[in-house]
Amino acid sequence: MSEYTRWLLFVGALAVTAQAGAGEPVRGLSKPSSDLTLSFVRPGKIASIPVKEGDQVKVGQLLVEQDDLAEREQLAQLKAQADDQIRIDAAQAQLDQKKVDLKKLEAAAKFNAATKLEVEHAVLDVTIAALSVDLARFEKEQAVRKYREMSQQVDRMRILSPTNGRIEHLHKRPGESVDALDPVLRVVNTETLWVEAAVDLETVCPLECGQQAELEFRFPGQSESQPRKTTRGTIIFIGDVADGASNTRLVRVEIKNVFKRPAGEHVLVRFCPPAQAAAATTQPAKARKAS
Repeated sequence: MSEYTRWLLFVGALAVTAQAGAGEPVRGLSKPSSDLTLSFVRPGKIASIPVKEGDQVKVGQLLVEQDDLAEREQLAQLKAQADDQIRIDAAQAQLDQKKVDLKKLEAAAKFNAATKLEVEHAVLDVTIAALSVDLARFEKEQAVRKYREMSQQVDRMRILSPTNGRIEHLHKRPGESVDALDPVLRVVNTETLWVEAAVDLETVCPLECGQQAELEFRFPGQSESQPRKTTRGTIIFIGDVADGASNTRLVRVEIKNVFKRPAGEHVLVRFCPPAQAAAATTQPAKARKAS
């Protein structure tokens, strides 16, 4: 099922509850603030996966690596070529010798001991030798670029975590072969949650990004009559395109996952009116001043 289809079903399920007035709760769905399915950009065989499902990972941590023995041998060869200075030194030595020969022929030509044609050939030899030096330097620059390119290709055979989070699922195991862009593992970050709700147009109109919202979570075994635990979040996105079928717009609220709740839960969202939100932020300050 595509993401778009899931969203349409979600909007349809929320169409009734979304028709709420200001201050009335609407039902939203929590999701990870970061949900990444990581892949390799080139085919290969998985050599190792030093993490397992459920592990907490940090940015830059090694997650998966492909078998890169052959590529590293090629990289060592390209590095040797990139570091090679022999061709430039040889071409430079030949140029220096051609210049010495030219000077001797020019001195001999003054005493009619060398012909004009011999001098012209010596001048041409110096020019060719100088071009040989330039060619050797150019070839060295190309060798350095090839080494850097291969080094980047080898780096792409390792997947590093692009975010702090948790290993949610491993799609592959060590020893398996993968094609380019095959899903390898999924990393999610639920330390911060996004709660998305389809809110009716009248309720959305006064809302602004940065405004506060109150979210209510129901815990396992908790009945409808029991009070829910609440936390505050911040509106970070309001969709510019309304859904004509439900007359709603998408509103996304970001919260700190203080209750350590899993993503994918239904959450009640109550948007604070601007005056109430301002009062909620200034009241603690006044209380502190009075104390």
